[in-house]
Amino acid sequence: MGHTYPGATVPFGAVQLSPETDTLSYEVNGKYNGDVYKYCAGYKYEDKTITGFSHTHFSGTGHSDLGDFLIMPTKGKLQLNPGTASDPKTGYRSAFSHNNEVAEAGYYKVKLDDDNITAELTATTRVGMHQYTFPKSDQSHIILDLMAGIYNYEEKTVWTYVRVVNDTLITGYRQTNGWARTRTVYFAMSFSKPFKSYGRKSYDAKQAYRGFWGKFNQDKNFPEIAGKKLKMYFDFDTQESEKIKIKFALSPVSQENALQNMRAEISGWDFDKVKMQAQSTWNKELNKIQVNTSNDNKINFYTALYHAFINPTTYTDLNGEYKGLDQGIHKAEGFTNYTTFSLWDTYRALHPFFNIIQPGRSNDMVKSMMAHYDQSSLHMLPIWSHYANDNWCMSGYHSVSVIADAIIKGTYNGDANKALDACITTSKHRDYEGIGYYMDMGYIPAEKSGVSVSNNLEYSYDDWAIAQLAKKLNRMDVYDEFIKRSNNWKNNWDKGSGFMRPKLADGTFKKVFDPKDTEGQGFIEGNSWNYSFFVPHDPVALIEVMGGKAKFTARLDTLFTMHLPDEFFAHTEDITREGIIGGYVHGNEPAHHIAYLYNWTDKPWKTQAQVRHILNMQYKPTADGLGGNDDCGQMSAWYMFSSLGFYPVSPGSDIYSLGSPLVNNAVLNLENGKTFIVEAIKQSDKNVYVEKVLLNGKEITNHQIKHSDITNGGKLTFYMSPKPKNK
Repeated sequence: MGHTYPGATVPFGAVQLSPETDTLSYEVNGKYNGDVYKYCAGYKYEDKTITGFSHTHFSGTGHSDLGDFLIMPTKGKLQLNPGTASDPKTGYRSAFSHNNEVAEAGYYKVKLDDDNITAELTATTRVGMHQYTFPKSDQSHIILDLMAGIYNYEEKTVWTYVRVVNDTLITGYRQTNGWARTRTVYFAMSFSKPFKSYGRKSYDAKQAYRGFWGKFNQDKNFPEIAGKKLKMYFDFDTQESEKIKIKFALSPVSQENALQNMRAEISGWDFDKVKMQAQSTWNKELNKIQVNTSNDNKINFYTALYHAFINPTTYTDLNGEYKGLDQGIHKAEGFTNYTTFSLWDTYRALHPFFNIIQPGRSNDMVKSMMAHYDQSSLHMLPIWSHYANDNWCMSGYHSVSVIADAIIKGTYNGDANKALDACITTSKHRDYEGIGYYMDMGYIPAEKSGVSVSNNLEYSYDDWAIAQLAKKLNRMDVYDEFIKRSNNWKNNWDKGSGFMRPKLADGTFKKVFDPKDTEGQGFIEGNSWNYSFFVPHDPVALIEVMGGKAKFTARLDTLFTMHLPDEFFAHTEDITREGIIGGYVHGNEPAHHIAYLYNWTDKPWKTQAQVRHILNMQYKPTADGLGGNDDCGQMSAWYMFSSLGFYPVSPGSDIYSLGSPLVNNAVLNLENGKTFIVEAIKQSDKNVYVEKVLLNGKEITNHQIKHSDITNGGKLTFYMSPKPKNK
């Protein structure tokens, strides 16, 4: 599905202003509602109605939260419930058509058919701007639904506060308990036109104590509202084609900061000016890479680049303040604080991509991780963090990969030894996800964890990344300890079956085992066929245990050509048929490096063939063009790296493995003022094989380049051919 959203945001913006197309609850009758998964980004292309426009969204995730502060313009009789998709006129939602929908970088437009209202959205970093064109009516309304949310449930909203400052300005906050356990978002909302009246409806259950606020009629024109379940409305008289505009600013700290953000980022009411500013910002960022390729491939490439520059998101007010993991107010001194770190996904390619194209932001992202560590009561780097919380989703401690990669590639300018200490401390948190067993036994017993094998494999890689950082800093005692730990993957290798396999506490392998199955086999979002290749830090040793280059090559061939029956991924939301080639799962992350492993065999041309096959099969310029969740830009980063002809198989190393470029040529405009050019001579759909590669005129024979080869500037030239070259 992709799970991306079509609304307005700016690069790495704190506001993601986008339409919601339904209101599904996370649970039904006390159980998980599987259909809610379709709405991780709030928007499902197949839907026929829109329920409103909210200000926060994740891009490409397989779990969700957010959807804060939903706004919906309506006319006629006031309705404060959303109604149903089958009969939208029973509520405030509206039918719409894709024929009347426009989505551009930094801008979204749609006609709301039921009330004949045109909605337009744009944004700055911390402010969303709405423009609603109304018909003539003395019953025009703008609804602010403070109960709406993504992955919503009955008790998700903990508390809501609204203050009507005057007839054009509203401030407040909402606290929720969801994927982020303790999340408070402050807002300031300003109208371009005074409303004639306003009110609220409370859906709160009867409370044991309500104080003495009952002395007032709080439902109509009352300026201070508080409760768990609130909806606000604002009434207007409108002339034909009259535009009512809204500025909606967010802050993690306070209402006052939200108001300051609004006044600084959008001083007036010129919607088109804000839109042009957003699009100019996007053009500047997207022009960091200029590609020449076919039209479809160009659309795919810049769509990928756009998605890669959405997350992580800014989590700092204009005055530098942000809420920390300790729920205290901190000030980011000399850096922008970021959130939305989907690290199990993004350490693989997105963060390495930033070290080339966004090194300044990458530096700030590592500083944000270090601030997270300093504020953590558990003394751990982020696992999957957003909005001053760690939601602990997925496995591994992949912050260490991002940090090691940034320091080894010269991106991070903070205290590298302190960063290494944070990595070490995180990796020794014994009561987190089996780390104690991993340290004591060299593996995690299957009885102790349902994802014992994938955790062991991922910890082994992360420990290798720590070892590389320690080596760079000449802390050889740390290097020796963690390079030894990085070999723990061997303890789950079962020579008898030829697969990574769950091991019991008594040292024997689990008897009931199916390497195709994704359930109950010790793996998270994957199976042993894919995870058995997850030793990105030591392909040479993996090839050796699998019987040498010839057998390893044959095994890779089988992965890409076998048939994986539906039953083997029926219980995994994130793996669908669309994201699978043979038994290789590209629509999920653990196998993203696998196509490049042929480079360590005698048949590197098979890397070239498979990479091009994946590029063409898994990415299309259509509404359903992604073979899996974009996962905060990881799927997109894989596409861009592979289109350019190289990929970071093992972040924490300064080496990129070469593949088969999809571009005819590309220019990377680097922050240091230098340019790196990729050129693919005679590249075509048939000419997918590499005859030879030159770096600045000198031939490369080992199928790899270094990070410094890129950052020093120069030219990488591929000579393409319709025939494979064996060596």
